[in-house]
Amino acid sequence: MNETASPSERYRQGMATRRAVLGDAHVDRAAAGETGFDRPFQELITEAAWGHVWSRPTLTKRERSIVTIALLAALGQDEEVAMHVRATANTGATRDDICEALLHVAIYAGVPAANHAIKIAKQAFAQMDAEKAA
Repeated sequence: MNETASPSERYRQGMATRRAVLGDAHVDRAAAGETGFDRPFQELITEAAWGHVWSRPTLTKRERSIVTIALLAALGQDEEVAMHVRATANTGATRDDICEALLHVAIYAGVPAANHAIKIAKQAFAQMDAEKAA
């Protein structure tokens, strides 16, 4: 938040949800790289995406995770797909859930989009497995 304003309740809720989904290490890295230039953007996504959408009670974090991965895959947002696949460790979405979501991507957004997202998911899972084994 900027130095003159205290964090809103939506921001505080968003930061708690963001940390719960992405993990403290990820959020701390993002905050460490924040500058005056991108601070308004970070505030926006914390309040809007995490405080408003991800914090709503209708869908579980698992369900939101599945939907988010499918949407990002359909849009070709590779880095975001990988980040949200890694976040499944915190949301409860399983590898089977992700597989099913990417099958939907294949039908509704195209086989190339799903194929590429599957490659990204497999790489993220391999990284997660290696970190767990270490």
